[in-house]
Amino acid sequence: MAGTDWRVTDGHGADPRGDDVRAAGTRVTGRRRTVRGSTGSSRTVLGNDSGQTAVEFTGMVPIILATLILLWQAALVGYSFSLAGNSADEGARAGAAADWGAAQACEQAARKNLPDSWEARVSCPPGGGDLYDVKVDVVVPVLYPGFIDFSFTAPGRASAVWEG
Repeated sequence: MAGTDWRVTDGHGADPRGDDVRAAGTRVTGRRRTVRGSTGSSRTVLGNDSGQTAVEFTGMVPIILATLILLWQAALVGYSFSLAGNSADEGARAGAAADWGAAQACEQAARKNLPDSWEARVSCPPGGGDLYDVKVDVVVPVLYPGFIDFSFTAPGRASAVWEG
């Protein structure tokens, strides 16, 4: 082939028939040189692509990091909902079991299982009716609790039947 240096690496020499059909297991390696087309223009095909993987990986790093950050943030949002629901359940149980001071017992029980770095608003009404209702709103953090907070809160609500 004109304009190309080829080397056969199996030791049997080049294709004797000249039809570019090689025996199984042969590997042809080489370097392309500048090839002149019929219009007189020339194109250079580089044969050395060492470091190409590093360049491609470097280009993908921002996309990989952005994906990881979004997945981590989604996990934090889900965990905030889980914390809010669990805290509301604990507060409702404690408030419904208390004869007097139900609001204080509810508030303490709701905050007991919340990690210290998570902010929450707990609403324990004095009660009325057959159910003791509790509402807990946990503030969703950005990347790390206590770092930056969204104005978005994860609501949690629970009710328990009065025991007192």
